[in-house]
Amino acid sequence: VQLQASGGGLVQAGGSLRLSCAGSGGTFSAYGTGWFRQALGRERELVAAISRSGLTTNTADTVKGRFTIFRDNAKNAVYLQMNSLRPEDTAVYYCAAALGVPYNSVVVVPSGYDYWGQGTLVTVSS
Repeated sequence: VQLQASGGGLVQAGGSLRLSCAGSGGTFSAYGTGWFRQALGRERELVAAISRSGLTTNTADTVKGRFTIFRDNAKNAVYLQMNSLRPEDTAVYYCAAALGVPYNSVVVVPSGYDYWGQGTLVTVSS
């Protein structure tokens, strides 16, 4: 599957953005999906993951209550709604897809993912 992330940009602190990740070339519902981010000089970290069914999610403590992951298998897409953005959320955000994941399970480590999008930059100004 090929993944195309979009929706990044420059936003002021307290603002919102919605990231989208469009999948093509595969049956999207066959993949567990997730959003990761990597800030300059830091390791890639999980932001949120969602199961194939869409019923199970895992959200990092640093964004819990502010970010929401959801998916629409009919549209072959996964989204990340980001509210109350902070300067420390500045990073390149990547979507990823994992094959062979049980229907209601999530994958929380980068090594568990098989496919990655190209990344979209989110910059939050103070």
